[in-house]
Amino acid sequence: MQSKHQIRELLDSAAVRPNKRFGQNFLIDLNLMRLLIDTANIHNNDVVLEVGTGTGSLTSGIAEKAGFCVSVEIDATLASIARGQLADKSNVEIIAADVLKNKFEIEPVVIDALNRARAIHSGRLLLVANLPYIAATPLIINLVIGPIIADSMFVTVQKEVADRMISQPGIKDYGILSILLAATGEAKRIRTLKPTVFWPQPQVNSAFVQYVRDPEKVKTIRSVEMLSRVAGALLQHRRKMLKSCCKLIGDAGILPARSRAEGILPAEEFNWPEILNQLGIDPEIRPDNLTPEQFVAIANLCSESK
Repeated sequence: MQSKHQIRELLDSAAVRPNKRFGQNFLIDLNLMRLLIDTANIHNNDVVLEVGTGTGSLTSGIAEKAGFCVSVEIDATLASIARGQLADKSNVEIIAADVLKNKFEIEPVVIDALNRARAIHSGRLLLVANLPYIAATPLIINLVIGPIIADSMFVTVQKEVADRMISQPGIKDYGILSILLAATGEAKRIRTLKPTVFWPQPQVNSAFVQYVRDPEKVKTIRSVEMLSRVAGALLQHRRKMLKSCCKLIGDAGILPARSRAEGILPAEEFNWPEILNQLGIDPEIRPDNLTPEQFVAIANLCSESK
């Protein structure tokens, strides 16, 4: 792992500076990097996805523990630096690409690399990363819905993303991200991070968040995709009563496609009053007061009727 001085030297040798457009804020607190890796409890048969390789600082620590690490870096210059730093690591593949093909699909090259690694290593698929802000929410949602599904995630993200990851019903940060994570597992904040643990220092606080998928919770969901669609459709009108939301959805018919990052995908017309009545849900409450379990119950009935 690399200190701030070492990272600066590597960038200076390539005549580059941190790129704001790519959200390059390098994690320079070595103790925090060790905490991130130790909390992930990486085994030698696990496959780790890292996004935001940078100069390979965190990557080197991951490689010491993992069966294989697929690390994705959007900046080709940084990817080249990292390859040089990790040339002796045979269990690391660095991909110079955007991890997202679009906001609701992971880049196929990344999926292929993960599938190849998992054909050899039978352990968990983990996301361990200092995530670039712009990619954090859509990437996390994609790794919950699939087709590539993470067993656990250990990430540093901006505090506002962390707030959305762990938010409860009735709170303004509660949304599709909170619902999907709570419905399929458990997310918790491990530590709030000051700007000083990064270089250059961001203008906001960050947080280290852990998510662990719960197979028993997942078994209760007929379709995580349908859960995403239904929650997104209802939360479009989060300040209205459920009965008004359902009418608006019915009047609109099939909603226009939106990205998973926004939590809104096409929603078929369903008999919403009957669904709410069958589940004993008060039609006069707002959708942002529904629990993740209630969203799951609604989505399951929608899957049945479909």
